[in-house]
Amino acid sequence: MSDVITAAVAALNEKTSGGFDGTAKFVISGEGAIMIDGDGARAADDDADVTLTADADTFQAILDGDMDPTSAFMTGKLAVDGDMGMAMKLGSVLS
Repeated sequence: MSDVITAAVAALNEKTSGGFDGTAKFVISGEGAIMIDGDGARAADDDADVTLTADADTFQAILDGDMDPTSAFMTGKLAVDGDMGMAMKLGSVLS
């Protein structure tokens, strides 16, 4: 597992300490995938309600609070495939 994925899993578990109602997958280009569900975040590449894809820099900026997930989506830095409502719910957790 890459250092980027390991650090992202730890950060996401802090932000979603109460779990997440649904399943979401973050695909970090060139690094791997992270699943988020009721059990928290873990490195995995399973089926999800929504898949969000970004490069490592964009993903880190979202986690750090330096980039709004909605802005990242609107500017094409974050791709969303699947349940847009679930993506919005996840965006509010990350902000």
